[in-house]
Amino acid sequence: METTLRDAQAGIGAALDGALAGFDGPVGDAMRHALAGGKRLRGILALESAALFDVPADRAMRAACAIEAVHAYSLVHDDLPCMDDDDLRRGRPTVHRQWDEATAVLAGDALQTLAFELLADPATDPDGAIRADLVLTLAQAAGAAGMVRGQALDIAAESAAAPLSLDEIKALQRLKTGRLLEWPCRAGAILGRADPAPLLDYAAKLGLAFQIADDLLDVEGDADAAGKALRKDAAAGKATFVSHLGAKAARARAVQLVEQAEMSVLIYSEKAATLRKIARYVVARDR
Repeated sequence: METTLRDAQAGIGAALDGALAGFDGPVGDAMRHALAGGKRLRGILALESAALFDVPADRAMRAACAIEAVHAYSLVHDDLPCMDDDDLRRGRPTVHRQWDEATAVLAGDALQTLAFELLADPATDPDGAIRADLVLTLAQAAGAAGMVRGQALDIAAESAAAPLSLDEIKALQRLKTGRLLEWPCRAGAILGRADPAPLLDYAAKLGLAFQIADDLLDVEGDADAAGKALRKDAAAGKATFVSHLGAKAARARAVQLVEQAEMSVLIYSEKAATLRKIARYVVARDR
């Protein structure tokens, strides 16, 4: 699995380098900094979902780069002093620390628009309706009805009179984290002219398992391995899956969700072997 991930990460990294060719100056450098490293999980989901339907690899890669660009933009903005005020991301200084806040805002903006530029280009698919569907669904996943709304709910929860309930946490995290894990699975089906339902069910389970694993890492993980500050949720008094369930029950719930995610893609037989391995990797990772 590690070899598969490394190969896919390297391929996505090379494609992103190509997409950024010609972007110079501080903003271009900051974009490259923001895109460097990371698990490339969302991009890999796009590649593997598209492969189920024999989508040409170069088209799938453009969707993979688009979701990685949106994810990177969200992290750049999330790290800003007006949001989480983080100094470290992926083991390196955050963009606003390496440059300044204005450059970080502009780099995030540019990464977001780069994603839609990639999807709208005919190289992604010769059918304009397919490209439009990719653009529309990514906008819905990332925007005010998706990830942005989840982030807004997360900020509001910090000053709420009472901690969020478990159901409220699930709803928040499905927006903040889940929507950008669901979209690459949907994109693979869109490019493959296929029904996305089994993949979306897989992604919904994967997204919750991913967040539980993140909550566990914040409590039990090693900051050097994670490449970012930990223990922040408890310090901020935030309600999480771990604070509600306890570490043991939260871990058991993540394992159960992974098993359900694997069941969702059994319909694709051995073509979905890597997707099943990714689900297991999510709960075993240390960063």
